[in-house]
Parts: sequence; structure tokens; C-alpha cells
Amino acid sequence: MIKIETKNVDFFYGKFQALKDISIQIEDKSVVAFIGPSGCGKSTFLRLMNRMNDLIPDTRLEGEVLIDDINIYGKDVVVDELRKNVGMVFQKPNPFPKSIFDNVAYGLRVNGVSDKEFISHRVEETLKGAALWNEVKDKLKKSAFELSGGQQQRLCIARAMAVSPSVLLMDEPASALDPISTAKVEELIHELKKDYTIVIVTHNMQQAARVSDMTAFFYLGAMVEYDYTKKIFTNPSKEETQNYITGRFG
Repeated sequence: MIKIETKNVDFFYGKFQALKDISIQIEDKSVVAFIGPSGCGKSTFLRLMNRMNDLIPDTRLEGEVLIDDINIYGKDVVVDELRKNVGMVFQKPNPFPKSIFDNVAYGLRVNGVSDKEFISHRVEETLKGAALWNEVKDKLKKSAFELSGGQQQRLCIARAMAVSPSVLLMDEPASALDPISTAKVEELIHELKKDYTIVIVTHNMQQAARVSDMTAFFYLGAMVEYDYTKKIFTNPSKEETQNYITGRFG
């Protein structure tokens, strides 16, 4: 089943065209990695999927972005509802200046959930889902800032999961982490794809090869190639992909 589809997407920052004619289909409950050199448009494209680029002045989108067959840029789409369904995890862990518990509960409360028992249960459930529960269960009232970088990133993943999205967007989620924390986040991605469609932007090609089912290679605002990850890394169809993968540029 197709979860996310874009059709002929062009995107502009003012007069600068950042994305050129991108059409992609992303299957439900799969992991898709976007790779390519810095500034090639992969994070811009990722942010189109929960309308984060709306926050940047003087931007323009042409084409369609569909999630569950609904054009998310349609006039009747409520952006807050969209972002509840499409969670986002950023490059640098960004916990709120609150307790560990309140970080995870935040989205529920903002969305009007007040049942304390339900909130407690959901916090525990998502911390377990983010492979963090055993490390924090005795210090839920402590500040999230007391956690290590890797734990903070898993907390941010739990926070995104708490409101039950169906899509998780991850923009370089492990680039600020040490190798052990990175491995934990990668293990977590494997677990989460049972329940979520995950789109990850990564500079780390080994990471893309490890965690994703499909990989898209971006270059200069265009999507050069999109195929099964194994094929992209062993037998890409396009010369530019081959050159990037083998380290000839980028």
C-alpha cells in the first residue's frame, strides 16, 4: 500500500528552485532513506511531508504531496492534525525544558488529553517503544536535560510517537550522536517500522544501507535515482549515483 506519494514536486525559496520535478512513492511501514551531498534538497523535501517549510517566508510549492491519498497542501487540511499524524525528529536532540515524563506527555496534553491514567500508560508505552524505559523509569520527574545526547534523541522519538502518528520523519537523527547511541537509534528504527512509515535523511551511507528498504539519491535538487537499497548500493542504474556511493564526489 502506498503511504506517501509526491507528484512532479517543484519547490522554490524565493526565486531559487530547491527541488526539481520530484515524484516518489513510499510504501506503508517501510523505511526510506534520502542520501546525497549537502545542499542537494533532501531535508527540504523531507520537510514538505509535514509542511514544516510553511514556516519559511517566500517559499512556493508546485505539484502534489499525498499522504493516504489526501493532498496535504489542500485548502481543507488542518496543519496541526497533519503534524500529529506525521511526527518529526531533528538532527540535534531538542527536548523541552521539562521533566522526562512531561516531554513525552506534552503532545497528548496539547491535543486535549487530560485522563492522567491514560497519559501515564501512554508515556510508559512510548518510552518502551523508544527503548528508553529501563534507563529512565526511576527518574521520570528529572529534567530531560540530565539525559545523555543519545537518550535525549530517543526521548524526542518517544515524544513524536506519543500522539500515535503513522509517519515518522527523521532528519539526520544520529549525526550528533556517538557510535553506541547511533546503533541504538538504528535498532530502534528497525523495531519501529512494524508500526510506522519512516523517512530518514542521512549523510551516513552505511547507515542508509543498514536501516532502509529503499533509498533515494538526491543531487542538485533532483532525485537522480530511487530503488531498493541493496540495488542502489551494489548496482545503481545512474552514473552519478555510482560516483557518489564510491566517494568520487560529495
